[in-house]
Amino acid sequence: MVDAQKYIQADPTVRAVAEQKETVWINPDYLPFAVTDGLCQLVVADADIADAEARLARFAPFIQRCFPETEETQGLIESPLADIPQMQKALEETYGCAIPGRLMLKMDSHLAIAGSVKARGGIYEVLKHAEELAMAAGKLSVEDNYAKLADEDMKRFFSQYTVQVGSTGNLGMSIGIMSAALGFCVKVHMSADAKQWKKDLLRSKGVEVIEYADDYSKAVEEGRKRSDADPMSYFVDDEKSVDLFLGYAVAAKRLKHQLDELGITVDEEHPLIVYIPTGVGGAPGGVSYGLKRLFKDAVHCFLVEPTLCPSVLLGMATKEYEKANVHDFGISGITEADGLACASPSSFVTRILGNLLSGDFTVKDGKLYDYLRLLDRSEHKRIEPSSCAAFAGPCGLLELEGSKDYCARHGLTQEKLANSVQIAWATGGRLVPAEIWDQYLSTHMD
Repeated sequence: MVDAQKYIQADPTVRAVAEQKETVWINPDYLPFAVTDGLCQLVVADADIADAEARLARFAPFIQRCFPETEETQGLIESPLADIPQMQKALEETYGCAIPGRLMLKMDSHLAIAGSVKARGGIYEVLKHAEELAMAAGKLSVEDNYAKLADEDMKRFFSQYTVQVGSTGNLGMSIGIMSAALGFCVKVHMSADAKQWKKDLLRSKGVEVIEYADDYSKAVEEGRKRSDADPMSYFVDDEKSVDLFLGYAVAAKRLKHQLDELGITVDEEHPLIVYIPTGVGGAPGGVSYGLKRLFKDAVHCFLVEPTLCPSVLLGMATKEYEKANVHDFGISGITEADGLACASPSSFVTRILGNLLSGDFTVKDGKLYDYLRLLDRSEHKRIEPSSCAAFAGPCGLLELEGSKDYCARHGLTQEKLANSVQIAWATGGRLVPAEIWDQYLSTHMD
């Protein structure tokens, strides 16, 4: 157990977080990319990301065959990058804030198959595991057309193996849907805050959902324990998986391609500022890492967490990393942002982002629904409440003292910010049932 009072007394930002106030933590250990490059490459190299990208390309024929919604993209699972000028205007008018530059929405909320950012890392790890098993059994080679993995004899082969994962919802859906499509036996261990519709959807795909009356950490712990006891089982570890991380990191190059197609330059004079909602840290960590490798000091990556479960912020601010638990700081960890309800952060991600992450904003649950309605009304786009946390970043960048100071220290002048692109990264929403959207749109909180 972490001595929370020590940190609360020593750090005003940690104190504000413990009091569940909206704030921003600016990373005091942030360093120029050139300084961190060598060390980062020892952990996750550019070659590793390129290998992940190549593997996803090999699986494209299988994905296209099993999931008709990917036919247009020929088996590539990718999301739109959308301008949202009306949302930008609505945020400024509603909250009295200034949002310079061009505000865009990276719609991982609408990724094919799983409808969330978890479709990147979760699906990638399952595919890699399947490839390794099939190759070891002499049933697959890199020269093959991977569409053969959808054949019944391959499904029978995979059915002797089990894939398990602990999840608050979206990771479980990506693992469950893809594992079931391959033929694996799938078990998803879900925490108490997971939404019922997500459990129902998984069960409709033939996935075994095991429910817990406890939080995310307990679901992961029990899932890992049960998987370890079965030699034919593979556990997808959201807290420590490098493979998940690599799947997420591939997003950076794809985003660059989209920016290039739009004629958008990213350099010192035209900065890119990205805001990504975070739970345990895996998806935003991988995406941020990939972006830093491509754009270096021209990109500034911020995470966003609910005030009721800011575990990554606390882990990094205290340098207690995975030992930090929001409960130690008197925070419940119970939030409407179910995908972000992780009481302790990833040990791997909090360390690898130690010198790369710009900072971390926190946002109250009530604003998630306010942002959701504002986006629906202004742009006719719908994303999950937890995804809407991203909008706290552009709203707070020039309003909070910490982030204003960050801009001043890093040369983000008014002129540069006027030339900037700010991206709110939408992490989930495509698979939300119509009746749940009605509930979301009518939910009002203080």
